[in-house]
Amino acid sequence: MRRAKIVCTLGPASQSQEMLEALIEAGMDVARLNFSHGSHEQHAENIAKLRAASLKCRKAVGILGDLQGPKIRTGRFITGSTELKQGGEFHITTDESVKGTDEIVSTTYPHLAADVNPGDRILLDDGLLELRVIETDKKQLIRTKVIHGGTLKNNKGINLPGVAVRADALTPKDREDLVFGIKEGVDFIALSFVRQPADIDMARAAMAQIGQSVPIIAKLEKPEAIARLDAILDKTDGVMVARGDLGVEIPPEEVPSVQKDIVRRCNSRGLPVIVATQMLNSMIDNPRPTRAEASDVANAVFDGADAVMLSGETASGKFPIESVQMMDRIVLAAESTIRAQDLLRAPTSPVGLPTHFPDVIAASACQAAKQSGASLIAAFTLSGVTARLLAHYRPPVPIVAFSPNQEVRRRLALLWGVVPRVLEPIQETEAMVRRVEEELVARGLARKGDRVVIVYGAPVGQPGKINSLRLHVIGG
Repeated sequence: MRRAKIVCTLGPASQSQEMLEALIEAGMDVARLNFSHGSHEQHAENIAKLRAASLKCRKAVGILGDLQGPKIRTGRFITGSTELKQGGEFHITTDESVKGTDEIVSTTYPHLAADVNPGDRILLDDGLLELRVIETDKKQLIRTKVIHGGTLKNNKGINLPGVAVRADALTPKDREDLVFGIKEGVDFIALSFVRQPADIDMARAAMAQIGQSVPIIAKLEKPEAIARLDAILDKTDGVMVARGDLGVEIPPEEVPSVQKDIVRRCNSRGLPVIVATQMLNSMIDNPRPTRAEASDVANAVFDGADAVMLSGETASGKFPIESVQMMDRIVLAAESTIRAQDLLRAPTSPVGLPTHFPDVIAASACQAAKQSGASLIAAFTLSGVTARLLAHYRPPVPIVAFSPNQEVRRRLALLWGVVPRVLEPIQETEAMVRRVEEELVARGLARKGDRVVIVYGAPVGQPGKINSLRLHVIGG
């Protein structure tokens, strides 16, 4: 059974009911809605289809609403694109009414002319094209020299390495998308271009205004975020290592070590961490990945990522189902090489969890599962805290988390090693144990004679009260 989860980005290649069902069957655990593209009507339709597909496949699937953030882009060209020639001169203007030509293009960032200085680098289209600032009038117009040329199309991203960008973490569009996503029932919100802890506070305040809240996944793609990593981790509910913009903002050779450091720090705190961007990128057009891509996915698993993410592979690629199947096989193969004792963490308390005692129960349950030869850990959880505590210790067996709350089950879909299952509220301990056993056998998760570790709170039914574990033999 695979432990690390798979996040799939939805798009034109993956919007039909049949395709969503196929992606779930192939291994999708969480679906990502990219609010940079598509209308609210389209996203609402996808959410409805996804919920129906999840119900049909009898699998809890989370939905991640990914906010666009203060992404700086070029404007549009009269002809749709232009060719930038190395050594030539090209202008950028903050006047968005200007239509692009071979000599000039507009930008969505009103402070660009004021923020850059001669000698600064301006990277276009995920760093494929590079300009060097020659002169700026500090008001509207920037003259640049083309260092690395190529074709520049409409609405391409602009990165400004080393330039302090003046932009709120939430744009007006982000606020609209946030309200829409929460009202439509997304399970997570991904906050783009997080630079400081205050950005997460801003998102929580926006949620508070509508009286609802969902977990926030901080996307780390700016050098400022890496410099303030611990402070950001104190605030967020999870992290995405967004290697696309991160690999443009910092030297590419630094990305692997930064990724490992982020994953390590998240693991130590019990925070879910997603590794994203170009994991199987060649499968957008080809039915098989490169060997380097397979190694990339495997190394993310070895590092300790809770989830790995597919972007264009499932959103717009030719082989969305094959991409998920391949990701599933690579993760399983990587996990099979990691010995059980290497997975089990030393029982150190994660940061930010409610009390020490539940943490001790979780660590003990994982150790008991290892020493007793149990086939799984079964946890009854109302809030999801129990499952999160257990996942932190990376036990050598699956964690089957039973909850009556569908929102909790969908959020658990992102956690490493957790298999969410529905179970009605039960107020008596022995009745709960019987129902857990019935469900495990009925779902093919356990057989008669199997040893399982059961974690729960007594009295049963009180959220966050984790104080009991039991070694149980199925049918015994």
